[in-house]
Amino acid sequence: MIEKVLDLLWPRTCEVCGRPADRPGRHLCSDCVNRIPFVPLDGCCRVCGRAVEGLEGEYLCEDCSRPSTRPVFDGAASAVRFEGGARKAVHDYKFNRHLWLREDFTDWMEAACRARFDVAAVDAVLPMPLTRWHRLDRGYNQSAYLAKALARRLDRRYLGDVLKRQGHPTRQAGLDEAARRENVAGTFRVARPEVVTGRTLLLVDDVMTTGATLSEASKALKECGSWRIWCVTLARSIRD
Repeated sequence: MIEKVLDLLWPRTCEVCGRPADRPGRHLCSDCVNRIPFVPLDGCCRVCGRAVEGLEGEYLCEDCSRPSTRPVFDGAASAVRFEGGARKAVHDYKFNRHLWLREDFTDWMEAACRARFDVAAVDAVLPMPLTRWHRLDRGYNQSAYLAKALARRLDRRYLGDVLKRQGHPTRQAGLDEAARRENVAGTFRVARPEVVTGRTLLLVDDVMTTGATLSEASKALKECGSWRIWCVTLARSIRD
């Protein structure tokens, strides 16, 4: 009822096409949602979640099959491919404070989690932290907004102040995979190890490219005794 009243007073428009939003409490219309490039549920690497078109079942990709490049986390899932209308919406959410898109995005991330992981086994949900500079510059942590909403959906504990960033790594954009791993090495610490010891954790981020940052964060958590780390991101930047 409240949503209907609010829609009458302040009609919502679709984030992508600008037409009236026809989905209660959401900000993308049905037509645009139907065109969103969702990551397929089938044909994904069982560790990093990388999808291969036309492949059935799970597989182990080349990177995850080598000990030198296998990520530290135990599994990863992404909701959408970072392209088309999804790219615009994610970009506006991340950089232009379009935080009203959170519920749309949480719908997609919840579906990805339930399809990929045993959510009943998750003990707590953590966001990827920002560097101090990015937090001051942006004014908010976009991953924390998603992680809070997802924790509520999954009825799991939210740990927003446990994983911390340290040091001053350069931007990951433009770096190759090896350089990304080197750039983020040692940039995470765990503020309260006792709350992650022996736990299965769900680590939330906005966009995954190579997975180097998620892997380094997972390393810090596992060094403090975490048993299993699953990662979920809103979008996946597709590599060749």
